[in-house]
Amino acid sequence: MLTVFAVPLPEIVPGDDLAALVGDALEGRLEDGDILAVTSKIVSKAEGRVIAAADREDAITAETVRVVATREHPGGVTRIVENRQGLVMAAAGVDASNTPDGTVLLLPERPDDSALALATALRDRFRLSLGVVITDTLGRPWRQGQTDAAIGAAGIHVLDDLRGSVDAGGRRLDVTVAAVADEIASAADLVKGKTSGMPVAVVRGLAHLVGPLDLPGARTITRPSEEDMFRLGTAEAWAAGYAEGVAAAPEAP
Repeated sequence: MLTVFAVPLPEIVPGDDLAALVGDALEGRLEDGDILAVTSKIVSKAEGRVIAAADREDAITAETVRVVATREHPGGVTRIVENRQGLVMAAAGVDASNTPDGTVLLLPERPDDSALALATALRDRFRLSLGVVITDTLGRPWRQGQTDAAIGAAGIHVLDDLRGSVDAGGRRLDVTVAAVADEIASAADLVKGKTSGMPVAVVRGLAHLVGPLDLPGARTITRPSEEDMFRLGTAEAWAAGYAEGVAAAPEAP
């Protein structure tokens, strides 16, 4: 049986010992095989990823590695970009909510390392085999709304590769790889919410996914660029194709 419950934490500020605060909130409530889903925002705050930014757009630009797509709207311009962490998301993950005026939150610099530090500290404290997923909110191509996904992970299998097995009808599965870390993040968000003040959830009933701390992290979920069929937005792809065509065109006599 799958069980998910959330717990509140005090307001996190730079320099806080996040593992200690999470451990205090979960004292006596954890079991072997539990997976903790931790909102990236509190990780960013504890790690001091709060910066002064009079202009959020400048902060987004600074965190952008590659522009995937842009679209103008009455409120400005939405930018879908690849950020320094290799994630493709709106606004590079730069967040101006739940942070003091004149500041923005950047994503954890190395989310997998952040997850590993939390998992290591909590395993040492409770002497339990625990997994940690760090979550953030993403949109999806062709889908309305947003959902939480894993941007960092430690101590769990982030993918469940079912290729080579058979379905209930005995048919071979050749392409099915379940993104279980993302599914855990989404399930946890159902109880954490966005405004509840409960940034940590415990997902129980998936102990088979918990494993050594040296398992590959969430970075491995990102699709390699050579396999990405939708690497650019429409306008960006058109501009790139036009530029290549101009470059390849023979010079006029």
